[in-house]
Amino acid sequence: MNAQQRIKNQLGWWVVLLSLGLANAQPLTEPVVIPRPAEITVAEGSFTINASTRILLSEDNESLKETAAMLASLIQRSSGLKLTISTTNNSSRPTNSILLKLADYGLPKEGYELCVNKETVDITAQDPAGIFYGLQTIRQLLPAEIETPKPVDKITLTIPAVRIKDQPRFEWRGLMLDESRHFFGKETVLKLIDQMAMYKLNRFHWHLTDTDGWRIEIKKYPKLTIIGGIGDRTDPNAPARFYTQSDIKEVVAYAQSRHIIMIPEIDMPGHAAAANRAYPEYSGGGSKRHPEFTFNPGSEATYRYLEDILTEVANLFPGPWLHLGGDEVRFGCEQWNTLPEVQALMQKEGFTKLLQVERYFIRRMQSFISNKLNKTTIGWDEIAGFEVDPDSSLLMWWRHDKPEICENVVKAGYDVILCPRIPCYLDFVQHRSHKVGRRWQGFSSLEEIIGFPTYAASYSDEDKKRIIGMQCNVWTELIKTTERLDFMVFPRLLAIAESSWTPASRKELENFQLRLRKTLPRLEALGINYFDPFDPEKTPEPIR
Repeated sequence: MNAQQRIKNQLGWWVVLLSLGLANAQPLTEPVVIPRPAEITVAEGSFTINASTRILLSEDNESLKETAAMLASLIQRSSGLKLTISTTNNSSRPTNSILLKLADYGLPKEGYELCVNKETVDITAQDPAGIFYGLQTIRQLLPAEIETPKPVDKITLTIPAVRIKDQPRFEWRGLMLDESRHFFGKETVLKLIDQMAMYKLNRFHWHLTDTDGWRIEIKKYPKLTIIGGIGDRTDPNAPARFYTQSDIKEVVAYAQSRHIIMIPEIDMPGHAAAANRAYPEYSGGGSKRHPEFTFNPGSEATYRYLEDILTEVANLFPGPWLHLGGDEVRFGCEQWNTLPEVQALMQKEGFTKLLQVERYFIRRMQSFISNKLNKTTIGWDEIAGFEVDPDSSLLMWWRHDKPEICENVVKAGYDVILCPRIPCYLDFVQHRSHKVGRRWQGFSSLEEIIGFPTYAASYSDEDKKRIIGMQCNVWTELIKTTERLDFMVFPRLLAIAESSWTPASRKELENFQLRLRKTLPRLEALGINYFDPFDPEKTPEPIR
């Protein structure tokens, strides 16, 4: 069965469900868009794209040109139509045109207004990102068949008449991918970026180093990839796999064109075993269960080494953030008790506990990132207790069983990104029937994600402003193939998009489920091996 046939079958099944009254909700009265727009008004009629349709730009802007070209390419691929792109002075607006207009009409950053009638389509925004997101809405309003990789016979490209005024709930709407445990490669990452962009996600957190493998080329220390890149969680002897600096630049540029900022994570001082295999002279040892887990925080050579690494990394990622990890150091810092350099540091500084050594390391590296690299440091919530500078630090709350950590750091003046294990870890199982994945105190279902976030009763309005966003995290100990990666990420990624973009007052689980069900044919056309939450037995669970 080809993609077009599968799409038609799914749409037909949806019609049957509605006719039988099995949708468990009122029928949709608005077009299908995920995430749900802040305001939407439906009118009569539709706009049809044909051979004479033009894409007009309000000004000679490179970002607008790039965005327009993406829409034109999508239309040409599916229908064969070649739309012209030109700049207009707005004095003689032709009909049968799609206008991308930069203007400040009181729209917030990344917000947009979309007006569709029978003759014209207008997207207005104050910045190119808003224009881009308006076009992603148009993309979803077009038939799902436009996503297929080959031309579709007799496709009709109609956009329903609507007026949409939309803006994001959160500034930070993200996805984290761990490629240390299992490496997926550039093609997979570029596809994920495309899919994130369609659903208005804008931060890609890239976990590139950990115990299982070092995945980013550092020219000053080539053994990090030659040796440290060997192996993965399944096979410790697998050939070295990593991204060259050329690869990194390509991926970063691709993401930038889709208004996604890439955030690299170089984990320290723990989760360092892959680096220590390559350069053992900087190892701080570990524990019986986690050997060679840490860097040596008592050695000045270690700091020069890590500063060199972070300098190269910072030059590859132009975004304002750099993630240093900082989590779970307690798992493997036992040998600091006997490491001469660490003992000398403790004596010099008057430290009596290893936690003070960890604090010294984190604060020193945070200062370097801020003062020398001009970046904001991101760390996992463990670094909250080390009193890093809140003006140049950003914390990720991940320990869902410790909500007091999130509350305390928000009240202490830190900006926080919400990514608690439940419901934001997509390596957790998503359905009771699934056999593989984590189940710590529950699992991450669509219902849990759509219901998130809620705030503690003690949060003031100012406290809530410190919550700048949310993201889902995909740890890959139990995810080896792209088939399983798709299965674990989709459709939950769409729920993350809804919760991070849509105003809380507009979020409704039943409404989301109705739109999601109608969106599955689009995922099908994109070739995504998604889990179908409406028919759990339809897609067998990939084990690895």
